[in-house]
Amino acid sequence: MTAREVAEKLNMTILTGSGDKEVTGFYTCDLLSWVISHANSGDMWVTVMNNLNILAVASLVDVSCVVIPEGIEAYENLLERAKEKDITLIATNRSAANVIIEASKLIGR
Repeated sequence: MTAREVAEKLNMTILTGSGDKEVTGFYTCDLLSWVISHANSGDMWVTVMNNLNILAVASLVDVSCVVIPEGIEAYENLLERAKEKDITLIATNRSAANVIIEASKLIGR
């Protein structure tokens, strides 16, 4: 299932990107160096971080998308750079735990 399909089924908002990458797993963490060393390509990464550094990490790890939970507003410079890099950013009012629980049910993990 693609990031777009997951977002649509969970009523989350795609802020940037196509959402065409397959979601193959999940990861949630806000310590960027830890994400680099522990997240996997294809993961749906859920983080409360909303600065430009998450885009570098998302590219490096090749996550399927980045979900910003808890109704946290993404800054305009983050959105602009994510569009330039074609990184899928998704926003939701759900908690990080709820995103992962419900999305994992959708993709059978």
